[in-house]
Amino acid sequence: MIYFKASWAALGAALLVAACGGGDGGPLGTQDAKPARGALMQSPPPRITSMTAADFTAILTAKSASLLQLAGAPVCGVDVQYIKYGTVGGAGEATDASGALMVPTGSNAKCTGARPIVVYSHGTNITKSYNLANFADDTNPAFSEAVLLAAMYAAQGYIVVAPNYAGYDSSSLSYHPYLNADQQSKEMIDILAAAKKALPTLISPTTASAKLFLTGYSQGGFVAMAAHRAMQAAGIPVTASAPMSGPYALAAQSDATFYGNVNAGGTIFSPMIFTSFQKAYGNLYTVPSDIYEAAYATGIETLLPGAYDFTTVVTSGKLPQLALFSNTPPAPAFAAITPPTGTGATDALFAMGFGPNNLIKNSARAAYLADAMANPDGVVPAFTTGAPSATAKNPIRIAGAKNDLRGWTPAAPVLLCAGNGDPTVFYSLNTALMKALWGALPAGLVTVLDVDSAVTGATDPFAAAKMGFAATKQAMAVAAGANAAATITAAYHGTLVPPFCNAAARGFFSQF
Repeated sequence: MIYFKASWAALGAALLVAACGGGDGGPLGTQDAKPARGALMQSPPPRITSMTAADFTAILTAKSASLLQLAGAPVCGVDVQYIKYGTVGGAGEATDASGALMVPTGSNAKCTGARPIVVYSHGTNITKSYNLANFADDTNPAFSEAVLLAAMYAAQGYIVVAPNYAGYDSSSLSYHPYLNADQQSKEMIDILAAAKKALPTLISPTTASAKLFLTGYSQGGFVAMAAHRAMQAAGIPVTASAPMSGPYALAAQSDATFYGNVNAGGTIFSPMIFTSFQKAYGNLYTVPSDIYEAAYATGIETLLPGAYDFTTVVTSGKLPQLALFSNTPPAPAFAAITPPTGTGATDALFAMGFGPNNLIKNSARAAYLADAMANPDGVVPAFTTGAPSATAKNPIRIAGAKNDLRGWTPAAPVLLCAGNGDPTVFYSLNTALMKALWGALPAGLVTVLDVDSAVTGATDPFAAAKMGFAATKQAMAVAAGANAAATITAAYHGTLVPPFCNAAARGFFSQF
């Protein structure tokens, strides 16, 4: 996800950059080695960037006053290390992955002694070179998110552990296990183990406290919740978590999409999900053309993540921009949902998901819908049990239910943060649904923040996040003029919500 889009070409001159040293050196040997889960593949990991609190303050003052205001002035300096670690792929195969380890430095009391850890999971990106440790390169697609993490967490005294994920950067895995709850939660456990091994070996040795916080945005919100569930089951103490704008009820969101409620970005997310689940389970299709139209089927399994970004993957003709489904109904019975009408303001959004030169074949949509109607989810098309279907027959729906995060109960405090107008990850099907499903839990265990809502009063703990979001949204609308609605829709999920949810998450963690 791209958060702050200013060009920061001058950043590199203000940073102290160390050579990366080639990634896979050290005691575990060559690129082809298959390290054990949680193994640290280079000890010590190379330090990529080192900056004092004053350095970072000057950079943010010059280049991102809005982030500086939101995150607060850096209290600590920040060292950024590039770590490689052993983990697994979607089918349990041994592999490697990389990420960033950010540690606070300096003499302030918040920067010394045993520091709490924040494990942060990033949002969807389709560029394979995504690398949160490449902090000094403002052309790096992960740069803006890396700066956000450094400002919001590391510069305020938290150790940040942030994976790039298997299948990205230098990982030898040929695909990414996207929204695979089992794999992605295991990977969070693995990078945490590797990071803890790295801390005492750093140029500025650092000690972790017993406090462990989990957070992430969009895909990363899903990963953070999956990791909390897995760590709780494994007996790994989690202090608190703050999943943000994630597709937690994955099966319900998938069913809604096939029913015609096509979310923004559907032509990106669907092939990432299908490839991930095909690699894990092997039964979604015999050949990609079983699901995809001929114009897109060839090479689609290796397309994402790859060499393209969100713009060039469309301009190159590799994926359609909007048309997930054909605007010709797959059967007369489905005419009313091709596209759906009567949904209110979302009619226009859903209609954009249909058209000529579509991605998903009508035959695949018809087969999916037949099963969804015969074996419905407990939320879509109507609320019944609230649970994923236990009787689904369609392999895509079976895989979705397998990776759905409904049905568990957190034992540590959780903050769910999102915006109710999200056109990408629907608030009602995910954040609001989890709130309802957890409604009987003890007071204070689950807190829900809709940043796109009114301040409730003088004691509203999230007043600053809500007011900041509203002001930013209004300023964006004014600047866009007649294009305000389209501009807000385009920016809502990836630009508007993330910084304010991250600020709320840090405030939530500070209570513990």
